[in-house]
Amino acid sequence: MALTRDFKATVKARAERDPAFRTALLTEAVELLLAGELDTGKAVLRDYINATIGFEKLGQETGTPPKSLMRMLGPNGNPRASNLLAVIGRLQHISGLHLAVAASR
Repeated sequence: MALTRDFKATVKARAERDPAFRTALLTEAVELLLAGELDTGKAVLRDYINATIGFEKLGQETGTPPKSLMRMLGPNGNPRASNLLAVIGRLQHISGLHLAVAASR
């Protein structure tokens, strides 16, 4: 099911006014990726990027063409770990967040 423009605009508006929401989006995306939920994690990561920095600026920051980033994080994209981790690293740097992995049982 494709997201509507209204939904995307709602997410963007919320992210602009709510720093905790931005943090939660990025955190959720990474947690989903670590849990093996690649498709959902990529979707949430796309939402985060669209609601914050945008693919054009992220492309400048990573040295990767924006269209390549969009394909990589698209539904049929299969990003290499090095590319995905580079994107997450830049997003952490830009947002001022530091995500850490903690082991639990």
